Amino acid sequence: MAKIKTVVFANQKGGVGKTTSAVNIAAGLAAMGKRVVLVDSDPQGNATSGLGISKRGNTSSVYDLFIRRATARETMQKTRFPNLYVIPSGMSLVGAEIELVDEDRREFRLKDALAEIKDEFDFIIIDSPPSLGLITINALTAADGVVVPLLCEYYSLEGLSQLTQTIKQIQKRYNPSLSLLGVLINMYDGRLNLSLQVLGEIKKYFGDKLFGVAIPRNVRLSEAPSYGEPINVYDRRSKGAVAYGAVAEELARRCGGV
Repeated sequence: MAKIKTVVFANQKGGVGKTTSAVNIAAGLAAMGKRVVLVDSDPQGNATSGLGISKRGNTSSVYDLFIRRATARETMQKTRFPNLYVIPSGMSLVGAEIELVDEDRREFRLKDALAEIKDEFDFIIIDSPPSLGLITINALTAADGVVVPLLCEYYSLEGLSQLTQTIKQIQKRYNPSLSLLGVLINMYDGRLNLSLQVLGEIKKYFGDKLFGVAIPRNVRLSEAPSYGEPINVYDRRSKGAVAYGAVAEELARRCGGV
């Protein structure tokens, strides 16, 4: 199996911990000594600020990649965390879908842009927006594998069904090598019967695609972004940090990187 290098975190449902997972797993991989760039393709730019990079005053952002006004190397910024870089985002990205509607190869803009730096990194992590529009299609087309963050609730199961259909369409039309790397449970509370029931359903349908560690509800995880730090820096002994560290290691194994 070819080594998986570019991983997108995707779910069209918001509030499932997608950005939190992308930031903290990227940071976890970097802490393992891997060179990592996090591509923030969500107009909200939360992954950008979550790594201590201001969303204001950036000379270029992921938007410039989509409209071909800047290269990935020109857009990329080094964070203050070893081995970890970010291509920032901002609200200007909202207009990209409209601007690209009549452009050729509009679904391949992100893939074409990232080709320039792909050999320089062990992992490219993409945080996608909570929708299934053109930006997310670009992220899925650029990626080798998908991680789907979920909550233990039945609405999440409904969204997962829609997303798996989208992945099949992307495989068919744009990216035949795209694979479902795993399903990650966020904000898990084992004391709740609902959590146990939904987790059972996910295991039934996805089996070994489910990551071995669920991310628990943890106040420290909620606090860390306001300090511009991933959880392994903000509080490396917290339950959230330990869980994300384990998931980062499992992801690296699944990608063939360990």
